[in-house]
Amino acid sequence: MIGHGDIETRRRGGRTRCVSASPCLRVFLVLLAVQCLLLTAQAQPGVPRPNSPLYGGAPSSGTTSVGLPPVLKKVGIDQKLNEQVPLDLVFKDEQGREVRLGQYFKGKPVVLSLVYYTCPMLCNQILNGMLSSFRQVSFNAGEQFEVVNVSFDPKDTPAIAAAKKQTYIKAYNRAGGEAAWHFLTGDEANIRRLADAVGFHYLWDEQTQQYAHASGIMIATPEGKLARYFYGVEYAPRDLRLGLVEASQNKIGTPVDTLMLYCYHYDPSTGKYGAVVMNIMRVAGVLTLVLIGGMLLVLRKIGLRRQAVAAKAISELRSQI
Repeated sequence: MIGHGDIETRRRGGRTRCVSASPCLRVFLVLLAVQCLLLTAQAQPGVPRPNSPLYGGAPSSGTTSVGLPPVLKKVGIDQKLNEQVPLDLVFKDEQGREVRLGQYFKGKPVVLSLVYYTCPMLCNQILNGMLSSFRQVSFNAGEQFEVVNVSFDPKDTPAIAAAKKQTYIKAYNRAGGEAAWHFLTGDEANIRRLADAVGFHYLWDEQTQQYAHASGIMIATPEGKLARYFYGVEYAPRDLRLGLVEASQNKIGTPVDTLMLYCYHYDPSTGKYGAVVMNIMRVAGVLTLVLIGGMLLVLRKIGLRRQAVAAKAISELRSQI
């Protein structure tokens, strides 16, 4: 008789042979092993992008990689989590009106980025990455969050900002987008204060006649505290959504988002949300218990129904005798 193990050893005629367990059990064990490997792989920190020396959770005290061009040694993004964005800064909107940065913090989290609108390549990729992510989340700009782009080139004008805005608002194509996605310009003093506050380092490269800068976006709380940094030019919709939910202190989102935040935690070193294996195992354990309990209840109801049918049949037979 085969026990609980997957292999039984039998001795017959002085010879020992192994009897394999059922194919279903073997398939189950293989799937279980694959699932464990996947959970472990998801929990590992993300691999930094090739230009990762430009980013960091805090200013680095070590030496910069010798592989970086000299101009890039002075640019990058230093995370300043929980630091206050100066909301008294004054910029100009797309119509050329003076606006305070604080007026865009209206009780909703804010997606903030520093780009310049005449950038030939990288800034467009950043804006394209934002657009792609915004279109893949169910949250709507203006309802659950605001978006503020600030040009760090003082030569950018409101007219240039307005043209850039129309391109992306048309592509976003959601009601309320035009009133919630802002393209600001400003003078050197206000730009520099904002860049220093969020840890964004950039400089003008005379050789290329362009700005050298890193790529990334930030999420700030409704009060203007820096909550999350996402690096690169592509921003995972799941990470953006979870970042917005956390920045809002769970005032937006669903119970599913709360469960996801239990299973995924933000890693400042990678600027991504990573799986927490132990929490996932706890959730899986609870779900398993719930499923087992539900199955037992269903089986009990089936058993009671069969007993009732059998009792009724016996009663009818007795009445006929």
